[in-house]
Amino acid sequence: MVKQLHNIRQSRSTPQSATVLERLFELGVVLTATMDAGLAERGLTPARAELLWQLQRQPKRTQRELSQLLRCTPRNVTDLVDTLETSGLVAREPHPTDRRATLVSLTRRGKSEVARMHAGSQALAGTLFAGLSPADLSTFEAVLDLVLTRLVKPAPSAQLPSGSRLAMDA
Repeated sequence: MVKQLHNIRQSRSTPQSATVLERLFELGVVLTATMDAGLAERGLTPARAELLWQLQRQPKRTQRELSQLLRCTPRNVTDLVDTLETSGLVAREPHPTDRRATLVSLTRRGKSEVARMHAGSQALAGTLFAGLSPADLSTFEAVLDLVLTRLVKPAPSAQLPSGSRLAMDA
């Protein structure tokens, strides 16, 4: 099936593909609501959680790096870090070689919070994909990868119609 999707040269819309797209939108809404509710229970927003997640991937980052990774303004990152620092989840320290830069890192409490977020994510994955075979999961992952690739860098023949909702949001 995935091989067939790769071989499609022209954009074709069928009733089934339109239904699948609607289901993807529905999935996005439900996953976002689930994630937002779980984060709110922890006193976090999606932006704060993403900043913590980025610091888990690389323990010390400058605020400029965080701004680029989060695709937001440096001022927004300053506000996020201020809030997380007040909550005891991150700490600031001077950069060792650049006096203008500040490094941000997770505190012990921040590391613990990221571990809880990861455990929650693993539990949700276990619930969502329980009973699916490794082959089914591999196929699902391959199709998701293909769809995400097309959204990030659409082929010239698969450009979004100018009046479509996605084209207007892009």
